[in-house]
Amino acid sequence: MNKKLAALLVAVIVVAGLYFVHRHRAGSKLSATPAPRQLAPDFTLTQLSGQPLTLSAYRGKVVLLDFWATWCDPCRKETPQFVDLQNRYRDQDLQVIGVSMDDTAPPVHDFYQQFHMNYPVVMGNAKIGELYGGVLGLPIALLIDRQGRIYAKHMGATEVSVLEKEIRTLLHSN
Repeated sequence: MNKKLAALLVAVIVVAGLYFVHRHRAGSKLSATPAPRQLAPDFTLTQLSGQPLTLSAYRGKVVLLDFWATWCDPCRKETPQFVDLQNRYRDQDLQVIGVSMDDTAPPVHDFYQQFHMNYPVVMGNAKIGELYGGVLGLPIALLIDRQGRIYAKHMGATEVSVLEKEIRTLLHSN
């Protein structure tokens, strides 16, 4: 490979890397808050318990919608924090809902038991991923206000303190 081609290839890789780092650091909140905020797409999916779960049934509550998978290391680290958030804010109308993007339910059942998950988990699919703008990486956490509108979208592992601050804001607003 000649030196000019190699230099060009390195430059392209560096520019692409900087773009993705900047995009990640630019914030995981949705860009400029639309007025009014976008309604979270409604769905009905099957819970691990076999019962249907419809997102719109949770209107009036603040919802932390977590797209995750059992094989995702950052998801494994966030799950205990979400269990804790559910415990602490349940009585103030927070509802965590997990959307597993695993291919099959058996590993999700095992994970659910291992991590003592205290919130509903549904099995996701490509259609639900598309409804939420594509699930190209995990985890993705969305905060949905009491009116069913998306308040924030966090792509990648997010500090629990950031989520908790946003949750408290939503819980104390009308």
